[in-house]
Amino acid sequence: MSTESRAGQPAQPADLVDVAHLVTAYYTGVPDPEVVDQQVAFGTSGHRGSSLKTSFNETHILATTQAICDYRREQGYDGPLFIGRDTHGLSEPAWASALEVLVANDVTVLVDSRDGYTPTPAVSHAILRANAGKGAGGRGLADGIVVTPSHNPPSDGGFKYNPPHGGPADTDATAVIAARANELIAAGLNGVRRVPFPRARAACASYDFLGTYVEDLPQVLDLDRVRDVGVRIGADPLGGASVAYWGEIADRHRLALTVVNPLVDPTWRFMTLDWDEKIRMDCSSPSAMASLIGRKDEYDVATGNDADADRHGIVTPDGGLMNPNHYLAVAIQYLFGGARPGWPETARIGKTLVSSSMIDRVAAALGKPMVEVPVGFKWFVPGLIDGSFGFGGEESAGASFLRRDGRTWTTDKDGLILALLASEILAATGRTPSQHYADLVARHGDPAYARIDAPATREQKAKLGALSPSDVTATTLAGEPITARLTEAPGNGAAIGGLKVTTESAWFAARPSGTEDVYKIYAESFRGPEHLAQVQAEAREVVSAALG
Repeated sequence: MSTESRAGQPAQPADLVDVAHLVTAYYTGVPDPEVVDQQVAFGTSGHRGSSLKTSFNETHILATTQAICDYRREQGYDGPLFIGRDTHGLSEPAWASALEVLVANDVTVLVDSRDGYTPTPAVSHAILRANAGKGAGGRGLADGIVVTPSHNPPSDGGFKYNPPHGGPADTDATAVIAARANELIAAGLNGVRRVPFPRARAACASYDFLGTYVEDLPQVLDLDRVRDVGVRIGADPLGGASVAYWGEIADRHRLALTVVNPLVDPTWRFMTLDWDEKIRMDCSSPSAMASLIGRKDEYDVATGNDADADRHGIVTPDGGLMNPNHYLAVAIQYLFGGARPGWPETARIGKTLVSSSMIDRVAAALGKPMVEVPVGFKWFVPGLIDGSFGFGGEESAGASFLRRDGRTWTTDKDGLILALLASEILAATGRTPSQHYADLVARHGDPAYARIDAPATREQKAKLGALSPSDVTATTLAGEPITARLTEAPGNGAAIGGLKVTTESAWFAARPSGTEDVYKIYAESFRGPEHLAQVQAEAREVVSAALG
């Protein structure tokens, strides 16, 4: 029997989820409130799970939606709630369950006017438009829900809450919502208000998410230049929520843009398998993006998005799929290097502390302040709202930036504008983003970057998340003196839930996984792959010693 990996190969019938079985399990599975894996738990992007594992079922969504209603009432949020969903098989059932509870709680609910799918950035954009000019404690503040597990496999569901700032909810909200939801589940949903779906759907008002977002795009991107130059764009929604958006963008802004794959299918049978032979709509993965990479020569720039379009993947004829860190560095160099004269001079660059140090070197060369924050897009929200961050990005291919006049665009990750920015860069400079990255390497060096996972018990993960700098006794890393031991992000002093160790030419960061019994080691070296391997090996030793 062949053991050859099928990563990057087309999905086979045996790989596909049984959607009828998935949806039946959503309605029939009842979570055990005593089992941790069957409780509501908000990670960096909401509650995720699968109905097949009794971790994402109707009970979870009814309870979580009631908890959101209770929370927004306590906070005094009395404006409309915008709700969107992606193309996962569990998203529409969860959307329907949420409507039944929202309407029963007298919430004004705004659903898509075309009854279509809604990308995460379109929901953020809608919330911010609705709240423009209202103070933080003002009347009529809007918020939102996006029903999506992002790039997760087809068997998964996801449910995330965006408060009035339009970005991902912070733990001050999610901890309260999750605790209340689990109380309601333990009480057999006693305390959950609900009306029948036909009544709930009839009570909803409509909002043109697609038209409003697409019409506004010239405020954040120079699409006139992209059109005038005639950049040939291939956009692959990967069967996700951006599918109708790309066609509308092409038509409304008269771009030479082809929607590479307009199909929506909750089994994602058209996908190529990810590195672990699972179907995953990860637009930063060469395996998941194999079919688009194979067509790279048909377009000047090709792009992909995950299922809720908050992430981006950039494919060029000369470079194939760009590493997300490389593209973030190029985007920052372009935007802060003169392409946005309307931005405030003081606008800062935001990055997560596991993103490439190439960004640090680009920022230093530009003379622009850079702010390093913990993992999670929520840390960029305050700066994107007040305009003090021109750009916020993370190594997992999620970013957003300001409008051309320096005002807020979105406060959640926006894979659509990052994908279109690649075409603007090509139109404005005559060079692809990958060619620009080669220029950065020539100027700043060529970093080798990787992430590996190592097994860890729950106790070890808890200990790793609570380390202090004094727990690290090593003085050197891969032959260089250690210059910093960080357990708090230098940009905002927030705990990073792990450890980062730096030297002059390398660094590593270790963090416990929020979903698996592993810890993740991110590492980078400007001295090449062999030095990176040495950094990784010593990182394991440093972490093992610190964990005792």
